Amino acid sequence: MLKRSVAAVALLSLGACVTSGDKEVTKANVLDTYANIAQAKFEDSLTTAQDLQAAIDALVAKPSEETLDAARDAWVAARVPYQQSEVYRFGNAAVDDWEGKVNAWPLDEGLIDYVDAGYGVDSDENALYTANVIASTSLKLGGETVDTSVITKQLLSETLHEIDGVEANVATGYHAIEFLLWGQDLNGTDAGAGDRPYTDFDLANCTGANCDRRVQYLTVSADLLIDDLKDAVAMWSEGGQARIALTSDGEDAGLTKIFTGMGSLSYGELAGERIKLGLMLNDPEEEHDCFSDNTHWSHYYDAKGIQNVYNGSYTRVNGDVISGPSVSDLVKATSADVDAAVQQKLDATMGAMTVMADKAESGMAYDQMLGEGNANGNRIIQDVVDSLVDQTKTFEAAMGTLGLTLPEFEGSDSLDNPSAVFE
Repeated sequence: MLKRSVAAVALLSLGACVTSGDKEVTKANVLDTYANIAQAKFEDSLTTAQDLQAAIDALVAKPSEETLDAARDAWVAARVPYQQSEVYRFGNAAVDDWEGKVNAWPLDEGLIDYVDAGYGVDSDENALYTANVIASTSLKLGGETVDTSVITKQLLSETLHEIDGVEANVATGYHAIEFLLWGQDLNGTDAGAGDRPYTDFDLANCTGANCDRRVQYLTVSADLLIDDLKDAVAMWSEGGQARIALTSDGEDAGLTKIFTGMGSLSYGELAGERIKLGLMLNDPEEEHDCFSDNTHWSHYYDAKGIQNVYNGSYTRVNGDVISGPSVSDLVKATSADVDAAVQQKLDATMGAMTVMADKAESGMAYDQMLGEGNANGNRIIQDVVDSLVDQTKTFEAAMGTLGLTLPEFEGSDSLDNPSAVFE
């Protein structure tokens, strides 16, 4: 861990007049920028989820290829601001407690709807592996009967979500909606995403059976997503739980939360669990948006969210920019060299992410890149992992420069103990 110079200590302790825009660079103002950006990101997530709901309503009202495609496009658009908010999950307990409602992953989709025979019929780890709530008016679990005759918010969020203590029993959130809109991706590491027909939502010409209940599940899921995102907006608004908690233990503790979010998402969660693990296993089931083949953009915007936070700047979906005194400003005031190193690594990560996204958009989807024997695709993904790991190391140096105690960033066996992955 780096030590602060005498000049750096004097700068922070005496409050030397450094400004960013029209605001003085102080710890308090940096924390305020961080919270303001969080509020903006969740407001944008809510707005785009409402657009998604409107597109789902249009699909339900008039099922067609066009309305299904529009709903899928709205889902992809909704992921852009939400993924940029994930950097707020680690370090902020209120966000971490809430996050599982909207972005739990991976999921055993057989809990929700029909699946291909190749999915199997049972699992030693999940008694409800193929429960198919959409086709069932009741479920048996541990000798008890769960009434699923009416699909309600309470049923999905309070009864079914992670039922029986199984995290893969994901009944709500973006990925449940993703599965309903796309269906299973049965292509493995070959080209192609899920291809659910629009007639699965057509009550007059129903395919897949139980179209009325599938429509009900989809619309209720969209309602729930909006409810949950409203809670997140309130959490970061003035007087909100997360905004208050950010400074409740002092400014240095608040800054540590910021670095915990950046470091944990960068290292253990994104580089490790979401990327390296799937690469080691060559397993498309480990890709984050596995039904839609949108994983490259999910990873890209996760990384963008980290860069947003460090630089104290976020471009909203309407083009407005929320910015102010940043962590970068604090670090630069104590060590321009350390700040430059962080910026270089952040730029390198976004460069690697851009290569990955461009490759996916030009015809090699992320699940194809994961494939065994795809040396080029594997290399592209590994470059992303390496960049994320490298940038995490610079966060540690930046914390040292600011005199902050280094937290324990989220880890992953795929990075810290690779042999354990195959045990």
